[in-house]
Amino acid sequence: MNLSNLPKSVKTGKKRLGRGYGSGVGGHTVGRGQKGQKTRGVMPLWFEGGQLPIVRRTPFIKGKHRFQVINLQPITVNFDILSKYFNDKDVIDAALLVKTFKVSDKEAKRGFKIIATGKLEKALEVNVLATAGAIKAIEKAGGKYTFSK
Repeated sequence: MNLSNLPKSVKTGKKRLGRGYGSGVGGHTVGRGQKGQKTRGVMPLWFEGGQLPIVRRTPFIKGKHRFQVINLQPITVNFDILSKYFNDKDVIDAALLVKTFKVSDKEAKRGFKIIATGKLEKALEVNVLATAGAIKAIEKAGGKYTFSK
């Protein structure tokens, strides 16, 4: 490949504003117009012309969990997921759930909680925090619940 047969560049460069009369965009106002807020500097993206911004207009988070930090709540696992990923007589603990679901160490510190949603058709030995309804369903399916803090 020689310099004589290089392909022509198709894209033209962006005009550089505010670089004097030689830039081809004028020198005094450099393509920004005469006066006004936009000629004098950069406006933030969220600026809405002086009215109350949407961030201030939206209501605060409502509900009974508004004072709880979401990151500290345990990761919920329902019966459908347990039935899908595990076999009969499997011992389900936090380490196995981390390995199976590829949860990061930071997320795993939140812990896991089994909730009674869906159907449990397999007899599992659960060694993770569970709700009262989930414990009954595990034992009804022939499994065993052995969790202690």
